[in-house]
Amino acid sequence: MLDLTRDVVSLTADLVDIASESHHEQRIADDVETALRALPHLRVERDGHTLVARTDLGRAERVVLAGHLDTVPPNDNWPSRLDGDTLWGLGTCDMKGGVAVALRVAATIPEPVRDLTFVLYEAEEVEARFNGLGRLVRERPELLAADFAILMEPSNAGVEAGCQGTLRVEVRTTGERSHSARWWMGHNAIHDAAEVLVRLRDYVPREVDIDGLVYREGLNAVGVRGGVAGNVIPDEAVVTVNFRYAPDRSEDQALAHVREVLAGFELTVTDSAPGALPGLDRPAAAAFVEAVGGEVAPKFGWTDVAQFTGLGVPAVNFGPGDPAFAHKQDEHVPVDHLRRVEAALTDWLTSS
Repeated sequence: MLDLTRDVVSLTADLVDIASESHHEQRIADDVETALRALPHLRVERDGHTLVARTDLGRAERVVLAGHLDTVPPNDNWPSRLDGDTLWGLGTCDMKGGVAVALRVAATIPEPVRDLTFVLYEAEEVEARFNGLGRLVRERPELLAADFAILMEPSNAGVEAGCQGTLRVEVRTTGERSHSARWWMGHNAIHDAAEVLVRLRDYVPREVDIDGLVYREGLNAVGVRGGVAGNVIPDEAVVTVNFRYAPDRSEDQALAHVREVLAGFELTVTDSAPGALPGLDRPAAAAFVEAVGGEVAPKFGWTDVAQFTGLGVPAVNFGPGDPAFAHKQDEHVPVDHLRRVEAALTDWLTSS
């Protein structure tokens, strides 16, 4: 049984040591649910392996603290290992350290100055259709109503605002099969794909300043497939392209841009998620940034802040760990990050 009164480092280790690869979150959800239901100041609901716990103190403002319970598959980096001032192991950074901070807040601050909603959800590391937070957005958005949201994603214990959008497309070229000894009787689709790669190589991405934060776009090939056999001219080749775009573009605008860059080729969209504007002009976001130090960086990559932005709730990323180590074999979180994030949230939630 999880003990939420343990210090944040020990609690992080306890969470890491509960295996919770995506689609296998039942045990960790069960343990977290049991721990939360033992707290009399919270009202707890469960949806699949996603948990929502709320205070109802009648405060003037409500804040969501959210984090996902799942991890990517292990890579000889489980269970946890504490070495000096660093906790190593799968999920330490992405993002059981952030979940541990949220659970500590839930357990140790029964009367915060802002009402709180804790959302601890499943299946963030896989296709968007499985995402537990996304399911709540679609089916039970009333549970996420708030003035402000903090996603406990790793952000070097600082605020990272907004997030990039992401678009993935397959670019398909077609030809005609023939025997490679009589190549002139066919048409090589792989050779045609060379033009796609040239356009991507020569692409000059934008750097966009939004609210003083510079988001750097990127359009890159992330996969190539094709070929039939060693003696056959291929009739199809596919280049998978990922566009990471600044949050001033909509999904439709992002797709239109990729179609323009790759004009003349057949495109099939395989994945799309909008970005999120920083929203630092919103009073709740501005007040939080000021309370935790005033420095903000842009978020490179997509996170679930976009889910809250879509609901009209301003949101930022604020969690322990360097996101550069997420999903890596040497994933880790500095002990100092865990303590600093917990202290900052505690101060903010207990002072007017």
